[in-house]
Amino acid sequence: MTATPTIPPTMQAIVLDQPGGPEVLHLGEEAVPTLRPGEVLVRVFASGVNRPDVMQRQGIYPPPPGASPLLGLEIAGEVVALGPTADDAPPPALSIGDRVCALTNGGGYADYCAVPSGQCLPWPKGFDAVRAAALPETFFTVWTNLFITAGLRAGERVMIHGGSSGIGTTAIQIARAFGAEVYATAGSAEKCAVCETLGARAINYRNEDFVERIGALTAGKGVNVILDIVGGSYLDRNLRCLSEEGRLVIIALQGGPKASEVGLARLMTKRLTITGTTLRPRDSAFKARVARELLKNVWPKLDAGEIAPLIHATFPLAHAAAAHRMMEDGTHSGKIVLLHEAEL
Repeated sequence: MTATPTIPPTMQAIVLDQPGGPEVLHLGEEAVPTLRPGEVLVRVFASGVNRPDVMQRQGIYPPPPGASPLLGLEIAGEVVALGPTADDAPPPALSIGDRVCALTNGGGYADYCAVPSGQCLPWPKGFDAVRAAALPETFFTVWTNLFITAGLRAGERVMIHGGSSGIGTTAIQIARAFGAEVYATAGSAEKCAVCETLGARAINYRNEDFVERIGALTAGKGVNVILDIVGGSYLDRNLRCLSEEGRLVIIALQGGPKASEVGLARLMTKRLTITGTTLRPRDSAFKARVARELLKNVWPKLDAGEIAPLIHATFPLAHAAAAHRMMEDGTHSGKIVLLHEAEL
């Protein structure tokens, strides 16, 4: 039996006194979270850095009610305490000492993080903390949007915008693993090469018109599904890329929240579907459902080495500001991960 570890009253965490640039992030001391029913306390070894973290730091993406105000949406570490059992959702069989990665509701940039137990998954076989921490946010997001929302099926064609990002590199691999034909856009020859290595046909959006290229690459048929991080400025062009009964899923608005012109006749005659989702505000029951589906369908492929997260860089937790600068520069391909003291 694993001994119950001693948990200190306080912990190190990345804090910010006010919204701003990366320089507002600094190491501070916070109280270790108190567990709610159905939660587990994880001693964090590594945490992923994601675009929503940057937006929260900037003050434009506040955490939902009841979530930790600390940054950090994905972690890997060791379970050190179990909270009370929730009446409506008993936790899965987790024990002290289990090594898990988890989609958090916030608080991952800290030495300890409270997480609903249903949002925890085991480390895949042979994984270390860095690779495990790079999984939850992108894998939950991709599975939710490509397979639950868009209903992507084997044999269909899918286009991934931002193919070299953490989301993009994950989406390419999972879509390919489940039999889809994958196309991806990226902004440089190097990033296009990353997408091609992962199995996508890449389009450099800086010097190619992706609408024309998709038409040429698909013999005019278009794609069945588009996963879009750009939003408004791409809306009409995305619709032109879709086949009949195609589905567009918008998951970010890097190109703005408004579209100046949209061909609605195309929407009607081709019977297209446009939808958008954000994962963070969804309730724990939905996230637990996604975790179960990932464990059943995707984790065996991770265990077998058929797919794997692409790690671009790691930083010590205290250097979170440098990690944010790298993400904002947009020069990375794949994931950026923070290493905590337990893993250094």
